[in-house]
Amino acid sequence: MWGFAIAVGIVCLGTGTFLGTRLVESRARRQAAKAPPPPERPLVSQLPALASQVIEASDTGVIVVDGDGAVVLINPAAREMDVVAVDQLAFQPLRDIVDRARAAGGGVAEAVDLPMSRLGREPIALAVSAVPFTDGETIGALALLLDDLTEQRRLEAVRRDFVANVSHELKTPVGALTLLAEAVGDAVGDPAAVARFSERIRHETRRLHHLVRDLTELSLIQGGEPLPGEHLVDIGGVVRDAVDRARVAADAAGIALEVTPEVGLMVRGDHQQLTTAVANLVDNAIAYSDRGDRVSVAAVAGSDHQARPTVDIAVADSGIGIAAVDQARVFERFYRVDPARSRATGGTGLGLAIVKNIVTNHLGRVSVSSVEGEGSTFTIHLPRDVRDQQ
Repeated sequence: MWGFAIAVGIVCLGTGTFLGTRLVESRARRQAAKAPPPPERPLVSQLPALASQVIEASDTGVIVVDGDGAVVLINPAAREMDVVAVDQLAFQPLRDIVDRARAAGGGVAEAVDLPMSRLGREPIALAVSAVPFTDGETIGALALLLDDLTEQRRLEAVRRDFVANVSHELKTPVGALTLLAEAVGDAVGDPAAVARFSERIRHETRRLHHLVRDLTELSLIQGGEPLPGEHLVDIGGVVRDAVDRARVAADAAGIALEVTPEVGLMVRGDHQQLTTAVANLVDNAIAYSDRGDRVSVAAVAGSDHQARPTVDIAVADSGIGIAAVDQARVFERFYRVDPARSRATGGTGLGLAIVKNIVTNHLGRVSVSSVEGEGSTFTIHLPRDVRDQQ
């Protein structure tokens, strides 16, 4: 709809004659013998300016080229796409669309991928419509309407990857349960074997339960609205609740937990979600630590690079650490530094993705520092509420 309106506006601007003006003039001529011509309608007289404003404000890129291929009009959206060099189209696929539209004598619509990396930017995907101006016989100027499909393509790729990853993650425990059920049926006369297979079934069932739980949690928080205007949350309570959740797992793994939160640290948000974020970091630290190691959880007052007050919640371990090449990817869904260890501990690969989404929804950020063989520290940085402390 926008493309059609823009095309009409461009045609009007290019020819200098607007349909509304023609309609008024035609009526005036027919009624000249009967009555005085009607007064000029203000809106019709404003159409050229209105069309120009619509083109300038449109999110659709608009480029008009003359008969020689020179660019004679470009709106801000098209300029931001960086597809024009001086007064020429910078990419051959766009020039080819112009040529095809002239040869066809009518409109052409195509999707093109442009290698923007040569201009220092990522490649860009565009939906391009060519709208020719004609006097009935020849085509003079021609307009290109450009819609950026890059983000849409990226989201489609993310969705495909997500579905593929979920399918793979579900297939593993479901396949194991099928084989184990058959094994139990074959071992009816061997109680020891039945007990062993039953324990494996319980393990795979727990893994499947954790996966479904984490997928549900991620779907609830992903894309959620920021929460800074919600309830006042005591970070000390968040840390205590998160550590209490993990204490049984820590005791079973022989991991000592140290908790040192400052008193009186407050943020705005959701207590339950923040508790989940900290608990996921603690669970992750336990999973990648060895028996006898220590996991510490600290919450302190801090400030960001603009000197705004923050609450910094750090979860540190002395476990296996994370290689530098992996640190940038640990917050991706289903990414695992050590897949074998993750499967053994029942990890789903979603815990850190959940942390990142919760923290983002609270207008914060999460960082990681790590050295292989020495351990890792994950830190949540949240805007600190100081209004009740002044």
